[in-house]
Amino acid sequence: MPTQNIAINTPAGHELAGSLEMPTGLVRGVALFAHCFTCTKQSKAAVSVTRALASMGIATLRFDFTGLGASEGEFGRAGFASDVDDLVAAANALCERFDGRILLVGHSLGGAAVLSAASTLGPDKVAAVATIGAPSDVPHVLHNIRGDLAQIEREGQGEVTIGGRPFSLSKEFLDKTREADLLAQVEKLRIPLMFLHAPTDDIVGIEHAGALFQAAKHPKSFVSLADADHLLTKEADASFAATIVAGWASRYFDEVAAVAVPDGGITVRTGYGKFGTEVHTATHRFVADEPTSYGGDDTGPTPYDLLLASLGTCTAMTMKMYADRKGLPFDGSTIRLTHERDHHVDCDHCEEEGDGARVQALNREIELHGDLSDEDRAKLIEIADKCPVHRTLEGHLHIHTQAKT
Repeated sequence: MPTQNIAINTPAGHELAGSLEMPTGLVRGVALFAHCFTCTKQSKAAVSVTRALASMGIATLRFDFTGLGASEGEFGRAGFASDVDDLVAAANALCERFDGRILLVGHSLGGAAVLSAASTLGPDKVAAVATIGAPSDVPHVLHNIRGDLAQIEREGQGEVTIGGRPFSLSKEFLDKTREADLLAQVEKLRIPLMFLHAPTDDIVGIEHAGALFQAAKHPKSFVSLADADHLLTKEADASFAATIVAGWASRYFDEVAAVAVPDGGITVRTGYGKFGTEVHTATHRFVADEPTSYGGDDTGPTPYDLLLASLGTCTAMTMKMYADRKGLPFDGSTIRLTHERDHHVDCDHCEEEGDGARVQALNREIELHGDLSDEDRAKLIEIADKCPVHRTLEGHLHIHTQAKT
């Protein structure tokens, strides 16, 4: 997905480093992702989930909390309260940029943080909240800290390790983490909630999801992430979670204005990637792109893929229509197509166009399935050359272009 690096200003006066994953085409919703305790926006779950959401049309921002990754500030000073403040600042920036309500998604302690932030932001800015492996009590994270917490209580500051990494924590960090009453905040929320949790999570047990679900008011949903680990290290688990969240949240996003499509035609709009382009028909939407080897994001078929697909699909439909009408024992076809840009090099019966344009060719290989006679097969191949798209491409085709003012 196209990624934009952005900076978020906090009330504390420092900047947070963010990565905004944009859909290649139309933005159908906006989300803010909060990473796990002491992780960063580059954690596997953060990258996988936000890019998966973007692939489904949801622009998604992930960022480093204060003092982590590339963000400014001191991580060990304010703790959970600082995370919530960061989320509120980032959410306000997103709401202003996209002029609408957003989805909050949080992983592990980030899940607890988005629930707390939602109570501050309210339903005017938050459309829905989804958590992945979130604890029901914030002080639970203190069990992951290795160090003399009692000494920090006495002296006001001390060194600890979290996940094998060294940090300096303050007494204020411990106090504000212990003060957080998440279940009380969840009970007061009047925002759609979804809790995703793995029954096999050995870091934050499934009972935490049960407590959050019990405290929440409807509409609320629970999804079991069977066999997933806490950190969502498997790409398939992260993609599944994102797919479920995107589908669930779509009913709560503000309605996106439809793209006008001319009768019998399509509308094409430039997207957010280098080549990403959104295609709208009267009833469908899809993305065209270029492969990464050409500098694109590979989020959809290329223009020539679409050209070949047009000929191939029309060929298959035309042969099936003929076979059905004649009652032939036709079980379908497999059609393989390629585009040859330098056809004149090895085509002794072709001549270059008068203006020097290259002679190009579309090669079509048709495999027919079914108990067909030789006569039936010959007739179907003959019919293939009569499909409407084939006739259009081989006819006297003129393309008229005009600028719309």
